[in-house]
Amino acid sequence: MRRRSPRRLLGILAAVTIAFTMFSSASTAGAAETATASASATNSAEVAAQPLSTSTPVVFVHGYTGNASNWVTAMSVFQLNGWSSSNLFAYEYNSYGNNITNAQGLASFVNGVKARTGASKVAIVNHSMGGLVSQYYLKVLGGNTSVSHLASIAGANHGTTYAGACLIYTTCQQMYPGSSFISQITAGDETPGDTKYATWYSACDGIILPYTSTRLNGATNNNVACQTHIGYLTDTVVLGRVARFIAS
Repeated sequence: MRRRSPRRLLGILAAVTIAFTMFSSASTAGAAETATASASATNSAEVAAQPLSTSTPVVFVHGYTGNASNWVTAMSVFQLNGWSSSNLFAYEYNSYGNNITNAQGLASFVNGVKARTGASKVAIVNHSMGGLVSQYYLKVLGGNTSVSHLASIAGANHGTTYAGACLIYTTCQQMYPGSSFISQITAGDETPGDTKYATWYSACDGIILPYTSTRLNGATNNNVACQTHIGYLTDTVVLGRVARFIAS
């Protein structure tokens, strides 16, 4: 019998090894593709089961001394998440007046948005003292029937001792913990109606004192690791979560 040279045997062995490796790789790739396809199908099913809605008009309510420009970043984030700019509105009010009047103005503003868009309800996103304006509208003025979602970002919902620095103004008197205004909006059910409520708060806030003041009983309260009071207004991560909450 003719003997094969060692070099030829090594060549045959290498060829067999390569073929086996290619077969194994193809099998692994096929399994990976199957797993990916399966995961994709599962994700698609979940998305189909929980459709997101970006057609709800959103009304943004600024905080003490704020204005519509506070929401430039937020509106951009909402548009990236599917909202049309024609469904994004910023309500402005008098920071030095009276929050009861400001809440009444918010009621009129929401009615105007509903008439303009044809929507039966709007979503509200507030910041800081805007929490007081929003809560008075939803709870005392019955605005919850016109609001699908309320997102309070660092809202002064139970007041803040920081307001002691501006007690010359009625709004700051109302924003101080223990005020009759705070008592009125926190008595009983803090999240009335069918409205979905969520808050975002942080120990690094620095303005809402105590920082837990933002939390509402009955709401989904989100503790942000560390964010400053004004920093929220340009925090695209938190704003993205707010947008997804409202789209849910």
